[in-house]
Amino acid sequence: MNANFAGDLEAVFAANRNHPCFRLADGGVWTFGDLLDAVSRLAGVLAGHGVGRGDRVLAQVDKTPEAVALYIATLKVGGVYVPLNTAYTPPEVEYFIADAEPRLFVRTSSATDSSAAPANSAMLTLSTEGDSLKEAMAAAAPFDAVVARQADDLAALVYTSGTTGRSKGAMLTHGNIRSNAHALRRCWGWRDDDVLLHALPLFHVHGLFIALHCALLGGTPTVFLPRFDAGEVLRWLPRSTVMMGVPTFYSRLLNQPQLNRERCAGVRLFISGSAPLTEATFHAWEARTGHRILERYGMSETIINTSNPLDGERLAGTVGLPLPGVEVRVAGEDGASLPPGEVGMVEVCGENVFKGYWRKPAKTAEEFREDGFFITGDLGVMDGAGRLSIVGRSKDLIITGGYNVYPKEVEVLIDAMDEVAESAVIGVPHPDFGEGVVAVVVASGGAAVSLERMSAHLHERLARFKQPKLVVQVPSLPRNSMGKVQKNRLRAQFANLFA
Repeated sequence: MNANFAGDLEAVFAANRNHPCFRLADGGVWTFGDLLDAVSRLAGVLAGHGVGRGDRVLAQVDKTPEAVALYIATLKVGGVYVPLNTAYTPPEVEYFIADAEPRLFVRTSSATDSSAAPANSAMLTLSTEGDSLKEAMAAAAPFDAVVARQADDLAALVYTSGTTGRSKGAMLTHGNIRSNAHALRRCWGWRDDDVLLHALPLFHVHGLFIALHCALLGGTPTVFLPRFDAGEVLRWLPRSTVMMGVPTFYSRLLNQPQLNRERCAGVRLFISGSAPLTEATFHAWEARTGHRILERYGMSETIINTSNPLDGERLAGTVGLPLPGVEVRVAGEDGASLPPGEVGMVEVCGENVFKGYWRKPAKTAEEFREDGFFITGDLGVMDGAGRLSIVGRSKDLIITGGYNVYPKEVEVLIDAMDEVAESAVIGVPHPDFGEGVVAVVVASGGAAVSLERMSAHLHERLARFKQPKLVVQVPSLPRNSMGKVQKNRLRAQFANLFA
């Protein structure tokens, strides 16, 4: 049996050829037949550039139907899709190129930058001007075959942050993606008349896998917005039945006076993930709309692990029960399960769990127990009914607006400023983004360190979402007996900065 996930998708596209697939903000519509044709032609382009089994296709592209087709076409020819945040700067992209060694790099901008051009591989553009990929599609012969892949073969390489070192590539297989996609459709009761409201980016598993796969496998329409805009989301809500978003979406919509029960009357399900949903947002949303948000828990390495129930009680502050085929435990340091009510490390096992970190066998071995459970790095607690609540992170990862920020990467750049002696980057509660990035700095020679100066220093070096929203100057950083900066103390000290 061919386990290539592209085959699952193409079978649905062919059966729903004349049905709407993407409804665009400008009024345009793509049918499933249009998507199927674009996938076939793009696969021809990829094959023409030598992309085959196991070859990486690095994509830093804007959110368009063609970008979705590029992802599926990569799988179709047996390649490995590597999505990158469109906000990454050329120096950041250089790292991913060197690490992934792509056969092909597709980028949105038609401007060339030799520092970001991959050696020994081709580069195409996907943009409104100088679009070499669309030109190649028009000339390409359709590629109709679906290259044979095993369930354990790589489908995607998703870079995720940690607390030490550079970003790591999480190796997701065809089996990982397929099992999670079908489990989510069952868990969330996907219906033939569902319409997905999609305002998420495509460079993250939330938008590319979790949300989009439900609609594509269901043969149902997706309202395909290029980005989150509260006004546009409110305009499309009456014509949608399911919305998936990060907590920031919901907090911003709550600030809109037009949000009410009437506007949400046709929506059957609001889902939140990628960052913790506050109980205040949960209850405020229910009061305004009459809907209880369904919170779930996942990560790049495992896609989705748990979900609050479709039918039954959804409890604020919990991320629900394990998905079918997924085992979740809260464990002590020895990996043994702890009884309900005790806080420990959240560990996961199942078909959804990734194969390991790209070219990092030692790091992969560190993160897995001998019995196959993946150590997530999150601290959690189970209740008597098996519901999981995430109570914190053992690592210093910051999640702002649903995006991961790795503090060390930011600190290295801040420490290079002449006026900074040392820094500690932390995340503290933020009413809009969930967590706001804060730079706690010790000045060099007593000089003042301004946010304006820091922002100017980081502008060309770091994606905007990673840059600090506030700078706090302190005489010294708190350290333990081993000299490690105690970021937990800093987070507690500055917890109310954005209150």
